[in-house]
Amino acid sequence: MISIIRHEDLNRWKRTGAWTFVYGRRKTGKSFFVKNFTKWDKYYYIGRAGEIFESQSKIDYDTFAREVINKLKEGDSIVIDEIQRLPEEFYDRLHNLGVQGNLTAISSTLWAAKRLIGMKSSLLGLFSEFKMNMIDERDILRNLSKRIKNCKELIEIATYLREPWLIPLWEKVGKKVLFSMATNSKMSVPALIGEIFSEEEKQLSSVYEAILKAVSDGKRISGEITKYVYALKRIPAQNPSFVHPYLNSLNKLGVLEKTKIFGKNKYVYTHTSPVMDLYYYMNEKYGFSERDLPENQIKDILKKKVPYHVEQFFKNLLSKIFGLGKEIISEKDYEIDIALTKFKKLKVVCEVKWKKRIDKYEIKRIEEVLNRFKCKKIMIVPEKKNLERAPKGIKLLDVKDILKIL
Repeated sequence: MISIIRHEDLNRWKRTGAWTFVYGRRKTGKSFFVKNFTKWDKYYYIGRAGEIFESQSKIDYDTFAREVINKLKEGDSIVIDEIQRLPEEFYDRLHNLGVQGNLTAISSTLWAAKRLIGMKSSLLGLFSEFKMNMIDERDILRNLSKRIKNCKELIEIATYLREPWLIPLWEKVGKKVLFSMATNSKMSVPALIGEIFSEEEKQLSSVYEAILKAVSDGKRISGEITKYVYALKRIPAQNPSFVHPYLNSLNKLGVLEKTKIFGKNKYVYTHTSPVMDLYYYMNEKYGFSERDLPENQIKDILKKKVPYHVEQFFKNLLSKIFGLGKEIISEKDYEIDIALTKFKKLKVVCEVKWKKRIDKYEIKRIEEVLNRFKCKKIMIVPEKKNLERAPKGIKLLDVKDILKIL
């Protein structure tokens, strides 16, 4: 199996404290990263029923608690994977110990992130936070560009293989991975989302799921999302205040991304994972979770959604390359989904055209929109030969240019 080296996460890890809380949804590679790319002396895994494993051995709770406290006092580095499954008494022990040694705590459930490092937690202030997202866009390109030479194929596969759990599938089926991913998401995505919420929050999970469906259905601002969720009778009134806490939680965990609308006090929400967005879109539009879709229909859906997901990929990538904030521009007669800012000032506007041929009329329309702004203007395409002519006043970049920048 290919091992993706996550250079950007390793750089972030160097800035963490002695005690670090690693969180994020399942299958983002938290355990693999900590186990293989950080230093530790003892690694403990807590099972679903509270059983405790160290290496291949099962140990009792009292032995575990005594070992951890003693090892931390001695300055050792300890990892506790799925720490939320331990009893409250153990958190009190950590609080009484204070920050000694090096402790890495890992959790993939939403409620644990809030309970263990929230305002009312006895552990508040003891841990630095390390949110594990999907693989960074720069790292997935650095790794895959050595193996995929077709520029368009490289970006499309990289967009989805930011989900580490898809890498074995790609190794098996190659360029057919997008179709295989779409058809296999019926089982995998509900399992990923379900694991985010604990048994204690089951009564809330229907609200979370309604929000995820709304966002995939194109409801991107809180008012639209609220209207959608209320129509499903998941909240008592059509008031955004009933939805905001859920949106904030999903944003904090890395399931949804919150992006400001430039020049306005409004935000849009999008799925951080294109795989999840694709699943909820197919489910909302075509009842995908309840029935099989014909191959041709799935291929048509991919033709529609892949360019949108690629655009989101480039938005994140350019933001990191330039070190600028991400916003969108939304006006009555046009919308720009990639607007990069610094201290409220617009620095870059960008249009992504992900198609084999771009005619002169479409290029003219892009010029008319982007040239309204006095900042750096960029247009991204798979290959420059796809255009009838070069745009005026706009920096044209293709995939080869992006790889050179990286």
